[in-house]
Amino acid sequence: MQQPPATTEPTPAPPSQGMNLVAALSFFLGGSLFAVGAFLAQQGIGSLVTVNVTYLVGGFFFSLGGYVSILLAPPHQRAWRSAVVLFVGTLLFAVSLVAAFAEGLTPRQSNGWIWLPDILGCVCFLVSGHLAMLEVGAGRLRVRPRVLDWWVVAVNQLGSILFFLAGLAAFTRPATSSALDEGLVNWGTFAGAVCFAIGGVIQTFAHPTPTRTVVRPSHDTTQ
Repeated sequence: MQQPPATTEPTPAPPSQGMNLVAALSFFLGGSLFAVGAFLAQQGIGSLVTVNVTYLVGGFFFSLGGYVSILLAPPHQRAWRSAVVLFVGTLLFAVSLVAAFAEGLTPRQSNGWIWLPDILGCVCFLVSGHLAMLEVGAGRLRVRPRVLDWWVVAVNQLGSILFFLAGLAAFTRPATSSALDEGLVNWGTFAGAVCFAIGGVIQTFAHPTPTRTVVRPSHDTTQ
């Protein structure tokens, strides 16, 4: 008996546009709240608890955006690895943000529970951005101003660099129990967060179109 020929039929694509909008909005809110928190800290507006809560809520949206980015990317490809590293970075930020509520920490404890997870999160953001730059550059680091996704990645990577510089400046000096450069911590965080907020806005105009096909047996019963 002759086997019926196989036909390839498209299966419904996942709601990628909706998930892309969720990720974009999450990064916009996360970046906006981080910028507000940094501005409040620099200007001495509100209490430390207010600043920390603002950062913590912003960190939640960063984590949400990172998780949704994993769902958007093709599994085990460069874009997926970039999203996974980014998500890990947001979780490290979360450890730092929660630890910031602790009181009476020594400089060593502050560096261990707040600074270290923060700087590791910043490194994850840099690595994620590098992988994303390779993805939009077809395996190379290059400038592609006519490609919308390149702008999203480039602006976010600039934000990651600014976060990293702010993270370095946040190291607590044992001799003074203060950060290396409080101004750089706040303004670096502010500028980096604005970059992520802008990246979120740009991402809303992106139109991911993942496709998937499966092979199904034909209904032709010709023998």
